[in-house]
Amino acid sequence: MSKFERYYKAVSFLEGLNNLPLQGDYMIDKHHADIYLKRMRYFLELLGNPDRGHKFIHIAGTSGKGTVTNMIHEILLASGTKVGSFTSPFVATSIEKIKVGDKYISPDEFADIVDYIKPFIDMSYVNGPYGRPSYFEIFLAIALVYFKRQKCDWVILEVGLGGKYDATNVIEKPMITAITNIDYDHTEILGKTLKKIAFDKAGIIKNGSVFFTTEQRGSLMKIFSEICEAKHVSLHQLPRQDSYQNSNKELATVITRHLGINEKHIAQGIKNARLMCRFETIQDKPLVIIDGAHNRAKIKTTVDNLKKNKFKKLYLIVGIAENKDHTSILKQIIPPADCVFFTRFQIKDRKCAHPKELFAKAEKYLKKKASAEIFLDLERAVLHALKKAGPEDLILIVGSFFLAGEARKFWFPEEGILKYRKIFNG
Repeated sequence: MSKFERYYKAVSFLEGLNNLPLQGDYMIDKHHADIYLKRMRYFLELLGNPDRGHKFIHIAGTSGKGTVTNMIHEILLASGTKVGSFTSPFVATSIEKIKVGDKYISPDEFADIVDYIKPFIDMSYVNGPYGRPSYFEIFLAIALVYFKRQKCDWVILEVGLGGKYDATNVIEKPMITAITNIDYDHTEILGKTLKKIAFDKAGIIKNGSVFFTTEQRGSLMKIFSEICEAKHVSLHQLPRQDSYQNSNKELATVITRHLGINEKHIAQGIKNARLMCRFETIQDKPLVIIDGAHNRAKIKTTVDNLKKNKFKKLYLIVGIAENKDHTSILKQIIPPADCVFFTRFQIKDRKCAHPKELFAKAEKYLKKKASAEIFLDLERAVLHALKKAGPEDLILIVGSFFLAGEARKFWFPEEGILKYRKIFNG
């Protein structure tokens, strides 16, 4: 029996709850949006309100919110602060979503907290006015219980989706709220215009907080400004930077500087900040890079990063979720490729775009003499690319965070993360 058996059972229990209907599903039902925060608050009240008593930093945005969350976490850690953070999604294993200090939550403590909250899940399901909490809501509750037990001074929450009705928005008095940027993503839920998306994300701005953003467009800043004025919130718009990476770095810097962190600790924290599957080099000769970019803005950053690398041929392994804007991704990432392998991720509860459809949409973006193939098995696509690529070539696995996470396990298995409780790189 694996020494992580209790952990695997706990994860299986949480994932298995998806075979029961939700009274309202954030990813589907847009017409009863107020139920999400009411359900989250009801569940936290059953647990004794573990969200109370922390100083919160709340981060939203289309791209970069995970990066900014991680940078702020590392800066606060470098300053000697007891800090916890909740992020999504995970790469290889569920504990990656919950971190205190320099370690993810331990598999055993994760299992302990799941056992602790099971009776409260039952209470919600049987007698609760909003039915059982969702998978994401339960995960956030686990994180908040853990942060309470660990007596964290600061907690950083990365919004899961949107802002206004995201479960993380259940917190009542964040000290800092921030929006990295606004672009088209999850339009079927947040709205099909940038203004609607901005308004939804701006739902995290609350009375008593200080608000920061790297967004530059006047029409969107008008929305932020009006909301901040109505809620008596101080607004800080950061100057335009030459890349998303520098915008993220500057946002983390300005926020922590506002908190009184000294420049030495800010520099050390940014240096220490590392995230899996964000244009992550996984091996050399051939160079293999894994990138979870899955929307227009993130793919632009990926393409910009590609230009900074030297290689003879580019081999792409591409898989994209069904609900993404495939064309905006393909028209940016396909042109520089010499060979493309269209594939899919295998997570059961998320629909993947059909590789045949991606192939058809991508054909007009292929350069002359470029080749393309389809593999329904990601492992076969990876092995085929490794066989074909020379030592001076580059293999890029891109298009979905789920795809990136599955691919990374070929080099660094899940049990490495569970054992070391930090980014495992051999």
